[in-house]
Amino acid sequence: MSTIETEPNPEPPRGHVRVVYLGPVAPHWELQSDFGDRAMVEGFRDRMQARLQLVPPHDPQFRRNRERVIRDAERENLLLDWDLGVPEE
Repeated sequence: MSTIETEPNPEPPRGHVRVVYLGPVAPHWELQSDFGDRAMVEGFRDRMQARLQLVPPHDPQFRRNRERVIRDAERENLLLDWDLGVPEE
């Protein structure tokens, strides 16, 4: 007999952030937040900027760093949106 493990009550998100591509002139990225603890969002912003500071979306390094930002948001239980200025595939 197999059992399927499910989360009884997933926690609600602790915040919502949007990573916005500002264009080819540095700084390339901005983080906007709708709700969430200010200190947590600022810490996330610092880590996001460290990973994406000089990396535009067409740079091959972007995909790897984007995955790191996504995993960081999952660990912090943040809703994460991306605005790259173009429709996503």
